[in-house]
Amino acid sequence: MQLTLADLKRGESATILDVSSIYVPLKLLEMGCLPGNLVTLVQLAPFADPMYLNINGTHLAIRKETAVHILIEKNER
Repeated sequence: MQLTLADLKRGESATILDVSSIYVPLKLLEMGCLPGNLVTLVQLAPFADPMYLNINGTHLAIRKETAVHILIEKNER
């Protein structure tokens, strides 16, 4: 089973593996949501949507419906 960005818990970090889905907006790719980049879940909004992330020093918020299309590999602490 592949993990997605939506599976991260607050404070966890992961490496992005794939964002090839047509459901991931180009704007996210331009902001650094690319394979190989480190992503950390900073905060969840009420009802867990949207997710507030730190991707290689860039802070952004994305909806869970988009996050499920971004494959990750969790990093060990």
